[in-house]
Amino acid sequence: MATHLLFECATGLAVFTSEFAEEIGKSVKSVQDSVDDVAKFAKMVKLVSFVPFVDAAHALEVANDVSEGVVHEFLHGLLELNLAKKAGVVLGVEERGLASSIKATLAIECDASDRTLEVLRGIRLHQEKLLAGLEQGDTKRSQLGLGHAYSRAKVKFNVNRSDNMIIQAIALLDQLDKDVNTFAMRVREWYGWHFPELVRVVPDNYQYAKVCRLLGDKAQLDDDILEPLAELLDNNDTLARNILDASRASMGTDISEVDHLNIKNFATRVIHLYDYRKSLQAYLSDKMGVVAPNLAALIGDTVGARLISHAGSLTNLSKYPASTVQILGAEKALFRALKTKGNTPKYGLIYHSTFIGRAGAKNKGRISRFLANKCSIASRIDCFADQPTTKFGQVLRDQVEERLSFYENGSNPTKNADAMLRALAMVKAENAENGVEVEGGAAEAKMDVDEAASAPADKKEKKKKRKSEAAMDEDESPKKSKKSKKGEDGEELSKEEKKKLKEAKKLAKAAKAAKA
Repeated sequence: MATHLLFECATGLAVFTSEFAEEIGKSVKSVQDSVDDVAKFAKMVKLVSFVPFVDAAHALEVANDVSEGVVHEFLHGLLELNLAKKAGVVLGVEERGLASSIKATLAIECDASDRTLEVLRGIRLHQEKLLAGLEQGDTKRSQLGLGHAYSRAKVKFNVNRSDNMIIQAIALLDQLDKDVNTFAMRVREWYGWHFPELVRVVPDNYQYAKVCRLLGDKAQLDDDILEPLAELLDNNDTLARNILDASRASMGTDISEVDHLNIKNFATRVIHLYDYRKSLQAYLSDKMGVVAPNLAALIGDTVGARLISHAGSLTNLSKYPASTVQILGAEKALFRALKTKGNTPKYGLIYHSTFIGRAGAKNKGRISRFLANKCSIASRIDCFADQPTTKFGQVLRDQVEERLSFYENGSNPTKNADAMLRALAMVKAENAENGVEVEGGAAEAKMDVDEAASAPADKKEKKKKRKSEAAMDEDESPKKSKKSKKGEDGEELSKEEKKKLKEAKKLAKAAKAAKA
């Protein structure tokens, strides 16, 4: 049972002693009954020390450390002053993580049992009467302020890299694509009753909606409509003339002015949706340039945003291995293949990348694996880099292009180490141009770029030079060969001569032994 109790609240930190530890520690039920009555509970605990926070920022800082199980300097000083020199102290703490940290830091035994939690609940219930210097309403005001600040700090993930904006934007973009296509088909069907031939002349949905809004009733069309109609069709006078000729020979039915008005209003809404989709795509590109520039440069804004959205955040995506990034979005097919013991999918969301479409049928799986590896590298650079840059993404994209050409014609791709050195040198040069402090200057950065670009050639030349030097050394040094027995004239002996020589040595050895 705890002899002392640590109480953290929005106004400050307090240490209490448990006056009747043995009596109230018999059962939790007895503690619960005593907690509700202030008179009884005031006899169980006694305030030792209460230290209020300096301001709201100080309270938030201590609350964050307590929630993460870290002993703050403020808490450390309070416990060291009141409990460090006492023997047999058992401190009752509500947070188990904080209890282990206090034990490791201050060597104070801690208790977080149910009985301790019930006593702490009673202190929290009657804190305005137990803590010295508090007035009615102080606790509620401080709790409200600290709760707002703490929640704001937890919700705010990162101001500069708002992954949630990208997730919402790509979700809205996908929904807009479906809705715009549905509405465009509705415009075609609705206006097609009046002018059915227009669908074949103008196949594009966006242009069709603009032409539909301009034309209106086909019976009232004349040559004056040709100029504004040609402007809507990208200054195509021939296409505008074809539309006018088709309207004069159309088989469509006549409709009233109210119907024309409703069709025009609906076509206007569809045009506004198309325009809004373009602005949303531009907004997504800008956000990806801030949050994940390398991933966007490697695989594109839309596919990169879909990967981040599916992973939940850029941090989660950066933690995934390349094998997970490869099949991200194809989980259903993967589990079905594992259940039926069939072939697992080769790609998920990255299938929409242009690299997969350009690869041959037999190389699609290989290029998807390689592309997933580069996406994993790019997402990690974006997540943990201090300054956003697209240089790594451009270098990684060049590597994927080289890998595609390697699969097609067998040309040697650049090694990863050389590519990263070139990217680092490019980043250094960019920082020097922008005035960012780097070691060296712009000239040195330019030299680094040149050296990184010529690194593969230099390595090949050094390798050839080493080989030629080794060959020269071999020519100059005597060749090592197997030991061969030679006669007095320097010529090698035959097998019979070697045998006779061996027998003569044996006889000489035996004669020497007999003589001895």
